[in-house]
Parts: sequence; structure tokens; C-alpha cells
Amino acid sequence: MNIRSLTRGDGVVIGAAVLLFIASFLDIFSIDGASSGASIPSAWSSGPLLLGVVLAGLIGAALVVVSHGLPQVPKIVGLDLGQFGVAFTVFAAWSALGNVFDPMGGVDNVGSASDAGVSAGTGLILAFIATLIMAAGAIATPLVPALQAALVPAPKPAAPQPYGAQPPGGYGYPGAQQPGQAFGGQPQQAQAFGGQPSQPQQAPTPQPQPPAGDFSPFWFAVPVPRPLFAEDGSQTPIAELAPGTWYLAVEQCGANLVAQTQDGRRGVLQDTSGIQRG
Repeated sequence: MNIRSLTRGDGVVIGAAVLLFIASFLDIFSIDGASSGASIPSAWSSGPLLLGVVLAGLIGAALVVVSHGLPQVPKIVGLDLGQFGVAFTVFAAWSALGNVFDPMGGVDNVGSASDAGVSAGTGLILAFIATLIMAAGAIATPLVPALQAALVPAPKPAAPQPYGAQPPGGYGYPGAQQPGQAFGGQPQQAQAFGGQPSQPQQAPTPQPQPPAGDFSPFWFAVPVPRPLFAEDGSQTPIAELAPGTWYLAVEQCGANLVAQTQDGRRGVLQDTSGIQRG
């Protein structure tokens, strides 16, 4: 699972799931005039509330987040896990709304509970808010661009050194002073034994530099998941590039790029539209 593929919308869903889990341990209803030491059950003491709100919401949040973190989302009866997760979160919010209006689950049908002043407790209200936020985040993420941004920004790698570039200073650098060279740039003639000056050493032949238009490796990221095909020209994907991860472009073949993944695999990226250069 690639954590860097998660979006801000996934962060909203995860935060709502944490709030729902905390709310499940709080009181599900309150009674006016009850003593402070009165024992009031939580969602873990109510089967319908536990299954229809708490577990449905947590399972839905897990399916939504996992579907965005997997490179290949599995499908069940034509629907992927993310769509099942959205359905679970909506069902949990609908069930929580029903429990807010009837916190005791129909026990007060004779009017005794109503006369006692029974109302939704802190845990039930927080559970409804959490499931409502969870469902809204799961539904709005594919529609709102602000929620589609990466939750964990990818670290920007250091720019690769262009082909043929020399490190600043040191041996071989054009501006470095060579041995036997006096201040001012003129080579000194070494004095041989007997007073005869020796011939100056021949300067090393500079290495030819590649033309300015040659390809230089660069880092890039894709805006959406895109397949990476084999270099032999077959249309079988060997990997899938995920948004939020930096990949190295090592060669250019026409309009395509030969990219290298973090585990060392190389392949051809045929769709280079909208990529972000590092």
C-alpha cells in the first residue's frame, strides 16, 4: 500500500473514523434528572447501533482508504472497494440519524421514556457528526480538486547532475589551478638537472561535452495512476506509476519516456501529459 497515494479527502475520512471510534465509548442517551453516577450504556452495549453505525462506518472508511492506496483496486460484482466504502459510510450516517431521533430504539413506545426526558447522548451525537463528515469526505473527494491533493507531500529529490558536467573545483575543472602552473595562468618550466629547462608538459585534452540539446535525466511525478509498459514494445504493463511519488526519466523515445521506478524497474511511459518535473 502506497501511503503517498492518499489524498486530503482520505485524511478527512480517517479523522472522522477516529472520532467515531471515540464516540462509541460515550453515552448513547441521557436522562433528565438522572444522578451523575447512573450507568448509561455505550454503543458497544447496543447491537443495532454497534453494527449499523460504528462497524459500518469503520469498515466503510477502511475500504475507501485502502482503495486509494492500492496500485490495482480489486472489484466485486463490477464495483471497486472504494464504491463499497462510500455506500457503507452513507448507510452509517443514515443509521446514526435514525438513532438520534430514537436513542432507546423504540423502548419508549408507551411514553415512559419520553416522560423521563430521554434524549440522545454525547456519544450518539458525536457518532452522527463523525459518520456525516465521513460520508461527505468520501463522496466529495472525486469531485473537489482541493481534496484530491496528496495527503503526504513527496520529498523533492535532488536534481540529477547533467551528463558530462564536472564537479566545481578539484582536478579536471577548467578553473582549477593545475600542478606546475604559476599564478596568472602561465605554465612553469621545470628546471632539469644541469640547468637546462625541460619542456612543459602537454595540457590534457579536454573531454568533449555533449550537445546542449541532448537528453538529461530528470525526476517527475504523474497526476493520475498511469501504466508503465515493457521496453520491448509489448502492451503488457510491468508497473503502475502512482501520484505523489517521484520517478526518474532516464531516456526519451519520441513522445514517450523511459522511466525507472524506485525498485529499479525500467519501462516506457506512453502518456506523458500533465507530468510534473522535479
